This record gives sequence, C-alpha cells and structure tokens, in this order.
Amino acid sequence: MTPAEILSTYLAEAAQALRDRDEPFAFATIVRTAGSTAAKPGAKALLSADGTILQGWLGGGCTRGAVKRAALRALQDGTPQLVSVAPEDLLAEKGVSAGDEVDGTQFARNGCPSRGTVDIFIEPCMPSPQLVVMGTSPVAQALGTLAPQFHWSVSPTPGQNKQHQRCFVVVATQGQGDLDALKAALSAQPSYVAFVGSRRKYAALAEKLAAAGFEQSAIDRVQAPAGLDLGAVTPEEIALSILAQLVQNRRATVKQTDA
Repeated sequence: MTPAEILSTYLAEAAQALRDRDEPFAFATIVRTAGSTAAKPGAKALLSADGTILQGWLGGGCTRGAVKRAALRALQDGTPQLVSVAPEDLLAEKGVSAGDEVDGTQFARNGCPSRGTVDIFIEPCMPSPQLVVMGTSPVAQALGTLAPQFHWSVSPTPGQNKQHQRCFVVVATQGQGDLDALKAALSAQPSYVAFVGSRRKYAALAEKLAAAGFEQSAIDRVQAPAGLDLGAVTPEEIALSILAQLVQNRRATVKQTDA
C-alpha cells in the first residue's frame, strides 16, 4: 500500500479495484506550491491508464494537461515523474521552457490567471507481470508456489496479452506434451519463453517447431535450458534458478531506462 492510499480510504478502494482487474494506474501528489494555487501540498489524485482523474483533486484545469502527460509517460516507462507547472515568465527566469526536463523535473506552462506554481509527483502502479507456468511437473508446481511471493501473477495457460502487462512463459511439461506446449507458448508471443529441459532435447523440438512454420528468430529466443546455472538439483532449486532468471529479465528494462 502506498502513502497515498494510507491517507485516503477512497483512493485505496479505487486503487484496489484497478489492481483486481490488472489495470495500470498512477498516483499524483502535489509536493510543493508557490503563489496563488487552488490545491495545496499534500493533495492527491488517482489517475487511470489514459490520465483521467478517477479520485481526488489537484486543482483546476491549470495542471490537468501537464498531469495527464506526465502520467502517460510514467505508465509507459514504469518510472515516477516530477512535473513543475509554472507561469511562462517564471520558467524564463529559470532558463527553461515548457516541455524541458532538467535534473528529472519536467516543466510545463501554467496559463491560468492565478499564475501560481505547482510541483506534482506522479507514481505509476503497474500490474504484476503475468507468469504462465505450463505443465504439472514438480518444477512447475514449485515455481507456481514460489513466484507469487515475488509479485508475479501466475496462470497455467497463456491468455490475452494486456497492454502494460508483460507476459512470461515457462514450459515445464517435462515430457508431457512438450511440443504442443511450446507451440502454444510461441503463438502467444510473450516477452519471454523458457523451456525446462536439456539443450539437446530442445534442439530436437526446435526442428519440429520450424517444420510447423514458426519463425526461426522466435525459436532461437527460447531460453533452454530454463534458469540460471546455479547447480540446482531438486525441483525447488530448479524453480529458484528459473525465478532468478525471470527477475533478471524483468528488471533489465528498468536498468536500460536508468542508463
């Protein structure tokens, strides 16, 4: 639960409803004001995936456009945003223009007669990534138990890909319908596919996938064998190695954004 939810029951209830539907949203909090402004520091709002304010209040229309743009950026990148809305002459005094970003702050113009300055922090809340664990093998069972503890939404079959929600697939059928499971996994076009089995076994299956018409680039992207090389032996250890690799892949996007 975020600080915004702790301070507002209405925000908490609305946020939970969005989480239950695996929908992205964002919190906006006014952290600083200067001059005449309708809303004051501490004012909060909950925004939908398209930047619409669902709950809360941030003042009049002077900040609405800037907040919406910042929320869309936050949800696209998965990173917080800080936007400062100020009159054009004050922006000029700082040597910036509307649309500039300096030291992590996005600047926007306040065209309202109030001519106040409002700084707003936007915090994105993304749905948990979907982890499809295919199969009922001991490794599949162990992974299905372990993954939710690390905020993965686990399901047994690939579903419809949702915007803002990445999908990862681990084929852990281990001899029980391996080829059919791989075909289903590749057809879903997820962000990541891993196969629990040896390189030799996957090489044989890869030939069958190619014969079935799957693109070689998609076949080559399958991680086989699944998991980091931790020297794992037991199903639980193998599941841990797979989860470690999943986390590594999941966080790689954040590292690239920060670079």
